Amino acid sequence: MKFDLKADFPLSGSAVSIEKDIDKFVSDFDKNVLNRGAKISWNFKGEKLLELHIVTSGTNRAHNLLPRIKKAWSLEIGRKHHIGGGRGIKVREYKIEFELEKEPLKEFSIPFADLKIEGKHATMILKNVDEESLRRNYIDRMINLVEEKVENQYYEGKGEFWKSIWESERKKPVWAKDPTEEMVELGWLKQGPTKGKWFYRPQIAAILRAMEEIAINEVLKPLGFQEIIESQVVPFDIWLKTGHLEGMPGEFYYVAEPATRDVEKWQRFIDLTKITKEVSFDELNKNLNTPHAGICYAQCPVIYWSFKGKTISEKSLPILVFDKTAVSARYESGGRHGIERVDEFHRIEPVYIGTREQLLDLREKLLERYKHVFNNIFDLEWRMAWVTPWYMQQAGKIGDASAQQDTGTIDFEAYMPYRGNRKESEWLEFLNLSILGDKYIKAFNIKAQKSELWSGCSGIGLERWAIAFLAQKGLDPKKWPTDFKSYLKELPKGIEFL
Repeated sequence: MKFDLKADFPLSGSAVSIEKDIDKFVSDFDKNVLNRGAKISWNFKGEKLLELHIVTSGTNRAHNLLPRIKKAWSLEIGRKHHIGGGRGIKVREYKIEFELEKEPLKEFSIPFADLKIEGKHATMILKNVDEESLRRNYIDRMINLVEEKVENQYYEGKGEFWKSIWESERKKPVWAKDPTEEMVELGWLKQGPTKGKWFYRPQIAAILRAMEEIAINEVLKPLGFQEIIESQVVPFDIWLKTGHLEGMPGEFYYVAEPATRDVEKWQRFIDLTKITKEVSFDELNKNLNTPHAGICYAQCPVIYWSFKGKTISEKSLPILVFDKTAVSARYESGGRHGIERVDEFHRIEPVYIGTREQLLDLREKLLERYKHVFNNIFDLEWRMAWVTPWYMQQAGKIGDASAQQDTGTIDFEAYMPYRGNRKESEWLEFLNLSILGDKYIKAFNIKAQKSELWSGCSGIGLERWAIAFLAQKGLDPKKWPTDFKSYLKELPKGIEFL
């Protein structure tokens, strides 16, 4: 790596009379701090402004030297001559050259810099970088981002690694129809007032509630999970810590608060609405704040936030909690289908925090409880697969996929007869179970008295459970398994429309 930086270094007073001391200061810094092949020079741009020119290579990054120069100036020049330096320092121009491991497959850009790549050689030019950007380490992240974008180009489109680890016996479906279409025809379902949402009438609502009851009574409570209730509005700072905001910003539903409750400020909007009987979005936007939060994407981020900065007693480990109240919202765009792929859905999310050994033991217990539900209560044809998304593959986090790893995700998939034959059709992922190591533990600074902590979660989507069951067992309760009917003895009569 090569770094060529030109910075403006403001002073609190005239330094023309201490030119020799500045020369010595720069020479000493050059000799004591910089590596061989690196160089720092300076000149006056005015009585109270210096230009610094720093050229370095390797791990000695020029921008990382500026805070050290500022501190050294304070200790030496500042104390001796009472002239402060470096407040409001600005990088006027910065050229960074580095080699990439692979050639990019296509051109791309990044914010705050002009980027040029020839073969594997990257040149990044930045101008007018302020002190705040230096303090917050933007430049190192920009270098990492270039490397990451090139690496990602070689993995995009590969999908996720998938390895089957268990399959149930084949079951004979009672039909091969799309349950959503049939429920719409019967009046159990109505397409929601906005895209990707549904109105669930009494029959399907009863089925969803039965799924919820089964998940809690047959899986979570026997293992000691306790219910919590969380907000479904998530501030951006939580998603920044979990990585969601940089990973899937195009999938969130954003929340905008009113800028004011003052009726006078809203009066024109109210008047326009009364007159036109339409929404004036231009006028509405005047009274809305920029979004600083979004609707729940998954419950686990807020659960982790609730433990932020806490030290957990050993006797409380493992922590086993679940939320069932926050409604999840994900913008699916063109990928919507039925009630299994929607923008708004209902799920239970168990979250577990404990030692590595506790979580590995819990995973086995969760697998047994889930197997009990899907084999004995639902009588499903289903399978489990070890999955690793492409972004984890490129990080070397696959391991031996023929056996379970310590960390990672297991997907549960159900055969959907209406989609075609078992071999060629897409099975429905209706549950997952993950152990995530210390990723979120570190992000939220969660500690135990003695132990090293890990965490994990499992997403129980009630619509997914219901559609997997109904796709194989149909809508006629007489054909449902006996153990399921112990949770839902009969369907509500519903509503008759003329």
